[in-house]
Amino acid sequence: MSVFDPRLRITTDRLVLRLFQSDDAERVRAVVEAGHRFLPPGAPGHVAAIAHWLSTGVHELQRSGQGVHLAMIDAEQRVVGAISLFRTQWGAGITEVGYGVHPLHRGRGFATEAVRGLSAWVFATTELRRIELRANLDNGPSLRVAEKAGYTYEGVLRAAELEDDGPHDLVVFGLLRGAVGAPHVFPHEELVTPRLLLRRFTPDDVPDLTATAADELTQLRTGLPRDYTEGHGRAYALLISEQHRLSGGGITWAVVERETGRFVASVDLKSTEWGHRATEVGYMTAPWARGKGYAGEAVLGIARWLFGRHGFQRLQLRAAVSNLASQRVAEKAGFVREGVARNGAGNEDLVIFSLVPSDLP
Repeated sequence: MSVFDPRLRITTDRLVLRLFQSDDAERVRAVVEAGHRFLPPGAPGHVAAIAHWLSTGVHELQRSGQGVHLAMIDAEQRVVGAISLFRTQWGAGITEVGYGVHPLHRGRGFATEAVRGLSAWVFATTELRRIELRANLDNGPSLRVAEKAGYTYEGVLRAAELEDDGPHDLVVFGLLRGAVGAPHVFPHEELVTPRLLLRRFTPDDVPDLTATAADELTQLRTGLPRDYTEGHGRAYALLISEQHRLSGGGITWAVVERETGRFVASVDLKSTEWGHRATEVGYMTAPWARGKGYAGEAVLGIARWLFGRHGFQRLQLRAAVSNLASQRVAEKAGFVREGVARNGAGNEDLVIFSLVPSDLP
């Protein structure tokens, strides 16, 4: 096969994926008149061009053999989105998928359903072996579509997409023929404890995160850059932490007081071993929030979430022998001291603590 089937029609639980056709004119007219931008590249910007686009333009990709544009049709026969295969290399067995959803129908899982359905069709009816998906690193909804559709995070192309506001990093995901199940990635979930809310970082957190990371005591206990700036904080909060999550390595939360909304700590999971359901927790507390037990409360909340929601069997915590405050956090949260890793942090010994489900009250 060197061209996608022009009779292509895929049925999922709620959608039909099919080629655009002439009787979609009124549906497309409503989209164009409303100024919504989710149709495939080359879609008309004014109603006079709709007929030609439906008869010729939208099908040029399919005729070229390089891909195909499909409409997402729901049970009420509405065009709720569009999904495409493009940059197809038949000899190499590779194609790329892209999609867009009507603004009024976002948040209902249509993109994920369409990507899953089209991906399954590709592997069932063609000899293609790999489907690639790229999304802006700052496009959270599109990143979640890739994860939920079972695609695996592979890396970041820095400044690879130039948009009106400047260059953007692109996250690359891939799905291979024969891949089973979704990749191991922690979902974004807010956690609530008696006094705290654990949530994703936002741009508003950057100044407080920067102040925490640049604090003298934080600097003494961590390997953070000595000239820590808001640029470092912004990169970590909004980009690096998300790359880490998408890679399957862990997840990061901003910890804020429920009563005031003030940032008080950053807590992260790292070095995650999905096969053994084990991970490690680390944290840094804001100078203005120390001595209130916030770190221990946050860590215990995460432990309950890990063990109860995700079936993890071990949570590890390491603290420098000289860092008595961090050791007290571990002990108050119920962690068990296991021993000392000599020179575990360069030339400093680390105390190893662990928490397992049976340790929880």
